[in-house]
Amino acid sequence: MKVMKFGGTSVGSPQRMQDVSKLITADGEPRFVVLSAMSGTTNTLVEIADYLYKKNPEGANTVINALEQKYLQHLQELYTTDEWRQRTEDFVRDVFTSLRDMTKGLFTSFEEKVILAQGEILSTNMVNNYMQEQGIKAVLLSALDIVRTDKNAEPDFNYIREKTIAQLEANPGNDVYITQGFICRNAYGEIDNLLRGGSDYTACLIGAAIQAEEIQIWTDIDGMHNNDPRLVEGTEPVRQLYFEEAAELAYFGAKILHPTCIQPAKFAGVPVRLLNTMDPSAPGTIINNRMHRGTIKAVAAKSGITCIAIQSSRMLLASGFLSKVFEIFETYKTSIDVITTSEVGVSVTIDNTTNLSLIVDELKKYGTVTVESNMCIVCVVGDLSSKNVGFETIATDALKQIPVRMISYGGSAHNISFVVAETDKQRTLQALQKTLFAYNDHVRRPS
Repeated sequence: MKVMKFGGTSVGSPQRMQDVSKLITADGEPRFVVLSAMSGTTNTLVEIADYLYKKNPEGANTVINALEQKYLQHLQELYTTDEWRQRTEDFVRDVFTSLRDMTKGLFTSFEEKVILAQGEILSTNMVNNYMQEQGIKAVLLSALDIVRTDKNAEPDFNYIREKTIAQLEANPGNDVYITQGFICRNAYGEIDNLLRGGSDYTACLIGAAIQAEEIQIWTDIDGMHNNDPRLVEGTEPVRQLYFEEAAELAYFGAKILHPTCIQPAKFAGVPVRLLNTMDPSAPGTIINNRMHRGTIKAVAAKSGITCIAIQSSRMLLASGFLSKVFEIFETYKTSIDVITTSEVGVSVTIDNTTNLSLIVDELKKYGTVTVESNMCIVCVVGDLSSKNVGFETIATDALKQIPVRMISYGGSAHNISFVVAETDKQRTLQALQKTLFAYNDHVRRPS
């Protein structure tokens, strides 16, 4: 069985829902389907919660009523029979009545998470009912019954596997099994969400749990490109990525995936395929445990970076210097992206500047601190192990006309990273595109 995940854009209108239903049932094979909320819905639900935090129930109700009318209009276009239209309308009205009820009492983070869950609950009910109207054997399995996090807010994989398999066994003979992405229950039984990767994470957890043939992530992009098509001409979809390569690209700027969401699939050995709902015939990108040697796959960039340099003549003989530096960032819950060191200093990059001034004050106890803002990390991903003599030179040579603030190489066999000014981002990406992929065409080995 394959797992298919469709994002908000893919189910963003009645026509899209109908098209997705055809995609799901195209080959007649059983499918496990994970759906996001309709595009724009989650942002609107966040707005409702914001009004309630500000103790403005009138504002919240105005937004609730407008969103309800939007959904009721969608029902008129989605269904062809009065029976299924009315059945779904009754459900939708019940959801919005419960939202209005929440504007009358105490509002906390618990109520907020209940509100945020309604987008996926609405979209899955609408699609499930449409499929049944079309005579498709579809069943809706609530994610709140099969997906749970533990006390560390991490997915409880054993629970997810046990409950998912039990639900499949309890509902045999169906063509389509539908569930919600993003939402879950926490260790205390409360409605919660998966945060990182959202619906993609749900799909990979379920795919790993049932040892799926393949996990398909359907978006509005033809797979993961070898560079940013918004800034660089002539980019192409990457047809195959090793799991570690995909994670590096996702972490350093490729927005099509969250870096941690594919980890369950990696550990279970289940391939993940990125496909385009708007162009279903396109091959997309397959992510699996195959490493293609001697090939540079792609370039990605992460903006909003701040560089912090700490220089100290005392560092050379001072054991524990680096641990003290890292402890400061840990204290302020600030992750480090890139780090380089020398005998007299250390430079790091961060993307979260919430506590920057406090961090700098603490670091000044150990040396001279300088801060550079408006930087960006550009990473080159592929087979960059030390056995490929000269590959790193090709990447650095491409940037001979660009001032590079930091270079990180060796921490991973799949990545070399450059820190440049944000103003140099586009020409850095263009220079790497011109050099790396022309070189790849010359040396690429057949699969």
